[in-house]
Amino acid sequence: MLIISGLGKSYGERTLFEAAALQLQRGERVGLIGANGAGKSTLFSLVLGSIEADAGSVELERGVRVGYLQQESTPVTDETVLHLAAAISPEMEGIYAQLRAHPDPESEEHQVATARWAELDGFRHEARAKRILGGLAFRESDIERPARTLSGGWVMRAHLARLLVQEPDLLMLDEPTNHLDLESLGWFQNYLKQYPGTLLIISHDRAFLNALCTGVVEIAYRRLHRYTGNYDRFLEQKAARQEQQKAAYENQQKEIAHIQSFIDRFRYKASKAAQVQSRIKQLEKLERIEAPESEAARVSFRFPQPPRSGHKVMELKAVRQAYGAHEVYRSLDLILERGERIALVGPNGAGKSTLLKILGNIVPIQGGERLPGLNAKVGYFSQQRSEVLQLKRSVIEEAMDNARNVHEQEVRNLLGSFLFRGDDIYKAVEVLSGGEKSRLALVKLLLDPPNLLLLDEPTTHLDIPSIDALITALEGYTGTLLFVSHDVYFIRKIAQSVLHIDAGKLTRYAGGYDYYLEKSEAVSERAGLVAAGLSNHRPEEAKSSGGSAQPSMSAKDRRREAAAQREAERALKKEVERLESRVIELEEQQAELTTELEDPELYADPKRAKSVRRQLDAIVAELKQVNTAWEAAAENLS
Repeated sequence: MLIISGLGKSYGERTLFEAAALQLQRGERVGLIGANGAGKSTLFSLVLGSIEADAGSVELERGVRVGYLQQESTPVTDETVLHLAAAISPEMEGIYAQLRAHPDPESEEHQVATARWAELDGFRHEARAKRILGGLAFRESDIERPARTLSGGWVMRAHLARLLVQEPDLLMLDEPTNHLDLESLGWFQNYLKQYPGTLLIISHDRAFLNALCTGVVEIAYRRLHRYTGNYDRFLEQKAARQEQQKAAYENQQKEIAHIQSFIDRFRYKASKAAQVQSRIKQLEKLERIEAPESEAARVSFRFPQPPRSGHKVMELKAVRQAYGAHEVYRSLDLILERGERIALVGPNGAGKSTLLKILGNIVPIQGGERLPGLNAKVGYFSQQRSEVLQLKRSVIEEAMDNARNVHEQEVRNLLGSFLFRGDDIYKAVEVLSGGEKSRLALVKLLLDPPNLLLLDEPTTHLDIPSIDALITALEGYTGTLLFVSHDVYFIRKIAQSVLHIDAGKLTRYAGGYDYYLEKSEAVSERAGLVAAGLSNHRPEEAKSSGGSAQPSMSAKDRRREAAAQREAERALKKEVERLESRVIELEEQQAELTTELEDPELYADPKRAKSVRRQLDAIVAELKQVNTAWEAAAENLS
């Protein structure tokens, strides 16, 4: 499907690709990884043909349709979300307006418009778009809104829906999970597992890459290195390849040193002149093996430690918090102790971010008490934190402005690990993107850390090496940490306990994320992050806060309940599949009848023409009902 051979691309003195090669076959799901600036987005641009290679070729199989989701949102117009997602053309827009202007199915205008709409496959596109928009968490009331009224993240979801509706042969996604909540991410991940085309994905989400990828391509040393399997398999194979490269490099260096020693020793001996020249030519022709990546060469940083707090860092007593009529917490009790590292999990809207804001004193509580402990110094990180940056300063000036006496080189090291490299550190803060401002705010937080650190999705906009740098920094952190994240790898590395939130109730799990998955009997790593109503654990295995103790169940009852739930899920899945089959069947019948109506010879038999029209109207009506039933069943299944 895609063949890249002898690829070369440079920008000035900087070479991104040199004799790079790659082949992608139909149906492959490949993750594209590499350090920031290695050339991932440039490779996408080369495949799309938006830039030209300096050498080599990028060839797509004839007729291959390519779809591309970029990181930054593209402009939208007054079109509705549904029409954007359904990829409705101007002609289809006109037909849609005509259908709305003539709603009577018996009218000639409505019938003509219906026939043309079906000919353009409008029914299938619209139904498919609604299903996909629902999976991406759009409410029914949202899909008729003008797309321009949406936030950037929701516009990205609409563009993603459009690509999934179009179903291109090669789907190229650049950080597609950045703007998805966990429930949407789970749906999207499962959808891509069944995607019939080829996937090429840039992502920093290891769990996402592990769940999807059949192969990984790493950009390193200006080449494209292919590995089989998912991200974890890539790490294993890369380690083995680095060992081989290290051995080959060291052996070659010994050979070079031996040859050079002969040249240096006999360079001025006339009797050895021919042999010396032979050795010189040998060195010139030798294809040099590059030194493997050195662990010492990676950015490392030990940030200053916070002042020691009292044993009890923060306490909430009988806290009440509501947004209008929606009560998030009624009588919330919580105690945080020094040195705890807690991951917050629970369904979307359960109140995870609200709890962080309450603890950080970002929102005033409406009832109860918030009691900071002795010497408690609280730091809160979210996307909104970037708004407190001084916009007129440069990146390095803003990073250096902290209460700690940190050496400039250490600040530069930390900035580098969070993607501010070279001249980037002299950029004005005001010209940074939202993601760059968030990363800078995170750097400032690490340079002057509080002893109670509250993090809301800290890995968003970070690449994998930067996430590793953040993990390394937090592993050496001596304060108390409470965080929300959808990055399962990050949670596993950092969390020592888990706090599950649902319906205003908190349940503690006194172990890491795998312990929580085991005790909560979550069906998957992703599902565990958004699971609701986790009541099937024994009282001694978890502590509850705020009167939130869940009723205990016997092992037999838990097994019986789990079996009943699995049976219900199987029945619902079967119903969804039945409805999907019926939708396809009806759409095929609709297409056949529409084709028949377009045949002029049909109207030589008025009775037959009238019968066909009635059949089509009946099928359109049933299709609407079946689609509605499918959407409801699919939503319950997800």
